[in-house]
Amino acid sequence: MKKKLLSVLLVAALAVASVVGCGSTAAESSEAGASGEAAFKIGAIGPTTGGAALYGQAVMNGAQLAVDEINAAGGINGYQIEYKFEDDQHDAEKSVNAYNSLKDWGMQILMGTTTTTPCIAVTDKTAQDGMFQITPSASSTDVIINDNVFQVCFTDPNQGTASAQYIAENKLGTKIGIIYDSSDVYSSGIEATFVKEAEAQNLEVVAIEAFTADSKTDFSTQLQKCQSEGADLLFLPFYYQEASIVLNQANQMGYAPTFFGVDGMDGILSVENFDTTLAEGVMLLTPFAADAKDDATQAFVEKYEAQFGETPSQFAADAYDAIYIIKAVIEAQNLTPDMSVQDLGTAMAEGMTTISVDGLTGEAMTWSADGAVSKAPKAMVIKDGAYAAMD
Repeated sequence: MKKKLLSVLLVAALAVASVVGCGSTAAESSEAGASGEAAFKIGAIGPTTGGAALYGQAVMNGAQLAVDEINAAGGINGYQIEYKFEDDQHDAEKSVNAYNSLKDWGMQILMGTTTTTPCIAVTDKTAQDGMFQITPSASSTDVIINDNVFQVCFTDPNQGTASAQYIAENKLGTKIGIIYDSSDVYSSGIEATFVKEAEAQNLEVVAIEAFTADSKTDFSTQLQKCQSEGADLLFLPFYYQEASIVLNQANQMGYAPTFFGVDGMDGILSVENFDTTLAEGVMLLTPFAADAKDDATQAFVEKYEAQFGETPSQFAADAYDAIYIIKAVIEAQNLTPDMSVQDLGTAMAEGMTTISVDGLTGEAMTWSADGAVSKAPKAMVIKDGAYAAMD
């Protein structure tokens, strides 16, 4: 395993501080090994109910598609995949409960969790068990403090830095306002690196306004401050639910700056009762564009839409890539499902720094020893009610 050390007390404290809950629901999508034949058992965790359900459902479905393809093509090293998904409702304690349930099922590899705070809690458990873990979309650097955990998504620092660079290089705004969730490690992590890079890029940040989980339904104060300071671009590093409220309230105020978000903005077009015309022109950085013309993306989108009845988001694409990354490292290390969880975990963690994977969310993706991925972001704009790649 790599050289990093786990601070058990810190991660445990994060888990205890989360909202207490119990129970979860499971979606089992592959029973390849039910007959008693050896199979790789991959578990996954994310919110399929609750406020962040769009993320978890996309991850569950994207991984499902990859599992089905791999099994149909003969599996991994000749072995099929068993795949089971647990709902955590974007709650840290429920995520730990889901992890324990998947362990009872016999999970050998974890693809998850989907969102950051639950993922931080679960990484403590996978580190203790020596289990390989790859998260499609939990982007905080706190997620990869342990030797066994890797990311498919960009880290928060990378998102903040890349966003500031893109805004500056393309001269998208002269005065920048920032609204962020100071109670969320995902949002505050991106905000911090954005501010630092904005200074390096000579962007004029005229307002930095925070909100918390307890005050995420009324953004009038933050919007009024940004408007009064003349901000012509608002950087919104948080999730699509709150972003839809910001756009609606800005419209009610007659305030129409350019809006720029990050990967958490993906999903805004699916918010119930949201007037999607308000999102026209919203920009965001993401590793995946469903309208890309390459053969791999077009094939994935076609299959996803046929199976699930909707256009896939970047979260679906990240999860799809995560399963193929697992396949790539197992094949590179010539591993078999009769190995112990710890032996699989050690070999896969070592192998991750040696592979290169061409995926939907990046070409020639590689991983450093600290678990972070190297790949290039893509800029998207909402145009005519759909996501479109920007030049």
